[in-house]
Amino acid sequence: MHRITVSARVNLSHVFWLRSLAIIGQLCTIAFVQFFFGVQLPLPAMLFVIALEVAFNGVTWLRVTQDRPESDLELFGQLWVDLGALSALLFLSGGTTNPFVSLYLPSLAIAAAVLPWYLTAWLACFAVVCYVLLGFDNVPLNLDNPANLFDYYRAGMWVNFMVSVALIVWFVARMSRALRERESALADAQQRLLRDERAVALGVQAATVAHEIGTPLSSIAMLTEELRDIARSDKGLAPYSADLELLDKQITLCTSALARLRSRASSTGSRQVVGEWLGPFVEQWRLRHPHVNFELLGNAPEHLSLDDTVAVGQILTILLDNAARASRDFVTLRATPLPGYIDFEVCDAGPGIPPSLRASLGAAPVDSTQGGHGVGLYLAFSSAARLGGSIDLADAPAQGAKGTASLEGSVSRSRKTRGTRAVLRVPVTEGQVGEANPAAGSRNGAAAAL
Repeated sequence: MHRITVSARVNLSHVFWLRSLAIIGQLCTIAFVQFFFGVQLPLPAMLFVIALEVAFNGVTWLRVTQDRPESDLELFGQLWVDLGALSALLFLSGGTTNPFVSLYLPSLAIAAAVLPWYLTAWLACFAVVCYVLLGFDNVPLNLDNPANLFDYYRAGMWVNFMVSVALIVWFVARMSRALRERESALADAQQRLLRDERAVALGVQAATVAHEIGTPLSSIAMLTEELRDIARSDKGLAPYSADLELLDKQITLCTSALARLRSRASSTGSRQVVGEWLGPFVEQWRLRHPHVNFELLGNAPEHLSLDDTVAVGQILTILLDNAARASRDFVTLRATPLPGYIDFEVCDAGPGIPPSLRASLGAAPVDSTQGGHGVGLYLAFSSAARLGGSIDLADAPAQGAKGTASLEGSVSRSRKTRGTRAVLRVPVTEGQVGEANPAAGSRNGAAAAL
């Protein structure tokens, strides 16, 4: 994810370093032509102009260190000072006959890259006026050997060309890249905002549906309780006692999920050790899917903690429910610790992800070929992003023959797994939680069933 930066701060910092290099280049050029080419320059006046540049650049550095953005007018003033200093130095060293007079062009190219067009136009007009005035009035170059003027001019043009190319490539290219990164960051932020707005809309709809089904669910619970009481004395209903018991547990899960939905907005995430939370969560999910051949692979880490087990449980429930819908005879879950993160890998042996849905899954609700609408997966992607994590969906790699443990503890026949591999990666913290609460662990595990 890109970090959104204020482009003006980046531009002003680059202007500061560019001016610093220009000051060093000016001093080196003055010394070189003075001692090696025999050019007699008005050193006091030129050094005074450079001293003013140094003082102004010091003020600019203090401005760069301040934590507030700069305006276009401030950047305009910075570049205007640079053009003015260049014009003063050119006036003292031959005017338009100085081979470095074309350094006006890199400065205008920089202005065009970072300023609005009307401010760039003002700088261009200022540069043109300075160029015209330098053609009429300037301090002529005083050479010890005027016969070598053309050779000196050609060497200066070569140096000027190289400097101009370096300035344009280094500064303008870096500015363009910074602006592109900023635009990309803004586009990502807008996309996240749109995704969050969709998630909020779906959350409002979910709350409305939860309110509407509360009363029918209470009626179903009451009828189930009555049927269980009748089954104790009615031999005809006795064979269905186990089914009624399972139905009662499922209704309890639904009512607790509705209660959590009502209190979720005002509650904060519950931090818990992964090893303590994952077991109750898995048992709750098994209860919701008693006919799915599910296996928890490996051991959950005991030294890592999740900051919001409720949100992680909800995401895992969506991924496991999708896997169970695609493949009831093979669903696995594995927790793998990584530096600063933990991966929850959910695999199934279903038909896999259709190619037509790969690009849109998680980006927006979509209708799948298995009857789903993609709302749960869309919410899972949004929740993972808010937690600072991610979800990766891919085809499950083909594995060799292996046995999978069934719910009764028996081992099923060997098979070669295929289907979908969903990996939820979320941040974790090192160390144990201060005080473990078994009741909270059971409650958080049940919350994942939402």
